[in-house]
Amino acid sequence: MIKSYRELLIWQKGIILVKEIYKLTKKFPKTEKFVMSAQMQRAAISIPSNIAEGHARQYSKEFRHFLYIALGSLAELDTLLIVATELGYIFKEDLFEMRTKIEELRKMIYGIVKKLSASN
Repeated sequence: MIKSYRELLIWQKGIILVKEIYKLTKKFPKTEKFVMSAQMQRAAISIPSNIAEGHARQYSKEFRHFLYIALGSLAELDTLLIVATELGYIFKEDLFEMRTKIEELRKMIYGIVKKLSASN
């Protein structure tokens, strides 16, 4: 039985994703510091934060709700990465690597959502 959200692999992978996004956005132009960089960082931080908040809730229905919010943040982050690539802020190789990690995390979160839905 998982007692803490910190034991969840999806939360752990979310934290790794946050760190990678921060590294990536450090390379952005200074003009993007408070715009795209900040938006990408907020979207990334939202992922493990919503996983943690949902896990702390009493009911699986609430946890599922917060997992859906985390999935929305993953989609937002994916879109911002595509835009950053189109603007020349990141290389296509970096985009591919990040999108692979996003897709892996998305599938893991959906797997938990399915299990929670089946248990209700």
